Amino acid sequence: MPDIRPTVGSGALVLNATYEPLCVVSVRRAAILVLSAKAVCVADGDGILHSARNALPVPSVVRLTRFVRVPYRTHVGLSRRAIFARDGWRCAYCRGPAETIDHVFPRSRGGRHAWENVVAACARCNHTKGDKTPAEMGWRLHALPAAPKGTAWRVLGHRAPDPRWADWLDLREPEAAA
Repeated sequence: MPDIRPTVGSGALVLNATYEPLCVVSVRRAAILVLSAKAVCVADGDGILHSARNALPVPSVVRLTRFVRVPYRTHVGLSRRAIFARDGWRCAYCRGPAETIDHVFPRSRGGRHAWENVVAACARCNHTKGDKTPAEMGWRLHALPAAPKGTAWRVLGHRAPDPRWADWLDLREPEAAA
C-alpha cells in the first residue's frame, strides 16, 4: 500500500468517463481508484506517492473508466459558510469584513431562510439593522442575493478550487462577477 499522507491541496477532482465533473475526493481515494484501474490520472498534482514497489504521481484530476449515472441535486445547499463564500466574505451593506449572516426581510416579520433572503453582514450593520428592512433603514444592497449557479458550486460547494481544475470546472463565471 502506498504511503499516502495529506498534502497541500489534498483533494482530487473526479470526472465521469465523459469528462463531466462529479465530485472531489481525497488524494488517497483518487490513488486507489487509479491503482485499481477504475480511473486514469488526467492531471498530476505536486509530489509522488511511494510504496515498496511503485511510485505514483499524486493525482489532481482523475477520470473514471466507466460512465456513472449520478442524479444531481438541482440546488446548492444553504449553509453559513456557503453564504460567506457567495458574498466574498464581505458585508452586503458596507462591504466591510463579514462576521454574521443577516436576513434581508427579517424572519420575525415572515422572511424565509432562503438564498434570496440571506446575506453576509458585519456585526455592526447586522445589529444596527435589527428587525428592519434595508429600505426602512435607507440602505441598499450592493448585489441582490441569489442562489449560486454553475458546475463549480454543484461539485465544490463552498470549497476553494485547485487552479489545475479550471479546465474542467467552468470557473470563468465567478471571476467575471468579482
